[in-house]
Amino acid sequence: MPNLSDATRHRILYGGDYNPEQWPEETWHEDVRLMRAAGVNSVTLGVFSWGKLEPRPGVHDFGWLDRLMDLMHAGGIGVVLATPTASPPPWLGHLHPDTLPRDEDGRTEWWGGRQHFSHSSATYRRHAAAITEALAARYAGHPALTMWHINNEYCTYDHGDEAATRFRRWLQDRYGTLDALNTAWCTAFWSQGYGDWAEVLPARRTHYLKNPTQALDFRRFTSDMLLECYVAERDIVRRHTPHLPVTTNFMPLWSGQDAWRWAEEEDVVSVDLYPDPRDPFGAQEGALVQDMTRSQARGPWLLMEQAAGPVNWRGVNHPKPRGLNRLWSLQAVARGADAVCYFQWRQSRQGAEKFHSGMVSHAGAEGRTYQEVKQLGADLAKLGPHAADSTVTADVAVLHDWHSWWAGAQDGRLSTRFDYTDVLRAWHRALWGAHLTTDFAHPEHDLTPYKAVVVPQLYALTDAAIDNLLAYARGGGTLVCGFLTGVADEDDRVRPGGMDARLRELFGIRTLHEWWPLETDETAACDGFRGTLWSEEIEPDGTATETVRYKGGELDGLPAVLRKGRAWYLSTLPEPDALRELLARIAADAGARPVLDGLPARVEAVRRGDLLFLLHHGRDPVTVDVPGTHRDLLTDATVTDRVTLGRYGVAVLAEPAS
Repeated sequence: MPNLSDATRHRILYGGDYNPEQWPEETWHEDVRLMRAAGVNSVTLGVFSWGKLEPRPGVHDFGWLDRLMDLMHAGGIGVVLATPTASPPPWLGHLHPDTLPRDEDGRTEWWGGRQHFSHSSATYRRHAAAITEALAARYAGHPALTMWHINNEYCTYDHGDEAATRFRRWLQDRYGTLDALNTAWCTAFWSQGYGDWAEVLPARRTHYLKNPTQALDFRRFTSDMLLECYVAERDIVRRHTPHLPVTTNFMPLWSGQDAWRWAEEEDVVSVDLYPDPRDPFGAQEGALVQDMTRSQARGPWLLMEQAAGPVNWRGVNHPKPRGLNRLWSLQAVARGADAVCYFQWRQSRQGAEKFHSGMVSHAGAEGRTYQEVKQLGADLAKLGPHAADSTVTADVAVLHDWHSWWAGAQDGRLSTRFDYTDVLRAWHRALWGAHLTTDFAHPEHDLTPYKAVVVPQLYALTDAAIDNLLAYARGGGTLVCGFLTGVADEDDRVRPGGMDARLRELFGIRTLHEWWPLETDETAACDGFRGTLWSEEIEPDGTATETVRYKGGELDGLPAVLRKGRAWYLSTLPEPDALRELLARIAADAGARPVLDGLPARVEAVRRGDLLFLLHHGRDPVTVDVPGTHRDLLTDATVTDRVTLGRYGVAVLAEPAS
């Protein structure tokens, strides 16, 4: 099966979405000149070009794309060719209203934006396959073509009638009988029992709370329908170009896709990443997404989109300060990216995203953005032969599962104060702050390679996942679980005792009496720290070897943290410093060590292959102790024992050639 290395060939791909149909053709030659000057070696073409490629049903206009493909090849720039199916032309919705999605209130989502397609529409799928077939047949042998990009940011929900028909079929495949569905959905509650498949609907608007398992299955169904759309187009281009890799771009921590399952269907895993430059934790957000994407890819991955400057969809859209674009791009390389790309090459002058930045901004080639883009291109050219195709290893795994997220995010839960992704970020931030490199893993994955496994929160766990956690812990692994874990099964059915009995035994819990969610700004005093968001009334069974207790209030004297052997349970979320210190101590006891000891504040260290990346997320110069002699690949300077990093500075250290 083709992979990213087939396209990179020991280099880092650099470029981004190129939308030349927005510009006069005379601009194209100037674009190629500027691309070459900036070190761009890859562009993505055609993402939103369906209307230009097929202006009327069955009528194709490929001449402009022919000229572009030839122009890119002549300029030494490879093309990632996109299927344009994320944004159907107006004629498709006008002639075939069944291709348009409907929201949970039954309202149609019309053309005029993008992603206006029903994943369940047979008509949409037929037309999407036809334009994909035409593209693949025409350009399969073109020397500029290096990779396929299917659709764009799959994120469509549909509650319409055709989706309802497919949902029933999906449920029949999952459950077999209505009796099994009624049991799984607990339809005895509120008189919801189904006697005919025709009565079953998508999770449309209800007067009060929806059936939680119905809503959970609708999320699963939506992810599967979108995946069917992707696979159908992927298989078409694979048939024409079996030697070329195929990808589609994930959005970071997007709730609508089970990305573990999707990644198995991709030759290359790619992601779009847009941390807020004003967010003090923007670098950690980037690290989290990069670690997750690398783990889904099980190796090098592709940064499909980022912003060279401001975006256009936040309430206030700030530019990136000087040097931050370079720093965050090299952070992605440090954490396994073999491609650094942007949306988009040239900033649009009109349209909904005219204030979203481009590699060439409205200021043009003399602007700061393009000048920084040129510097980054030179850096990536230096790193490519040394970094591309190499791996990042981690001693610690963070467990994450979309199905558990979906189940725990339902209405009618105990607290709306906390969000699953906020808890996930808090735990990853603690490990990142302790300078521990982490992978992500599904709870049913093989966990034996890791010295420590942490579970920030997995509300719903299958029996297979629980057995996997037990086997890991009983096999000598260090397991750390956060609150509200193991509460429900895959049907969102609360397990007897409020937590799976096997997990209670593992952690030394006799009874979980009550959950005590905390109010906004409320904390729970504990021995040595304060807990946030949550607390639990736990009665231990006397087998725990270490206990941190609550102090004061209703839970005074009861355990906040339990340790039994190498298994830990946290019934609250410690404040950030306390969580970092606790996880760092647990990881150290398990044999997991930071990449480098004694790092200054705001300096990140990551080892990729034989290279040591040092990334400074501050503005004031710092000195980092690095024992031995190394060569900085970015400056070609020899450094001995220490290196100084300036504002947003980066050093990439290799052992000097003997």
